[in-house]
Amino acid sequence: MAHYGIRSSMSRKGNCWDNAVAESFFATLKLELVYQSQWHTRAQARSEVFEYIERFYNRQRRHSALGYLCPAEFERRYHEPMAA
Repeated sequence: MAHYGIRSSMSRKGNCWDNAVAESFFATLKLELVYQSQWHTRAQARSEVFEYIERFYNRQRRHSALGYLCPAEFERRYHEPMAA
């Protein structure tokens, strides 16, 4: 990251566990998108990261924290009336 002028941020000095949710998200983003992509412009990278987050990660990708449901299905079930 230093090569690109990016500095990681942590709550307490050197303690990544303070922000475990964000650390997990960025690890997933890197594994599923960044390491498999080659962008020619910053705009192209920004666009593809946005698409990944908005169209796939937030809507279709299954999340262990949601019982391995995609967010759309989890939300649909949440708003579904309870069976009597």
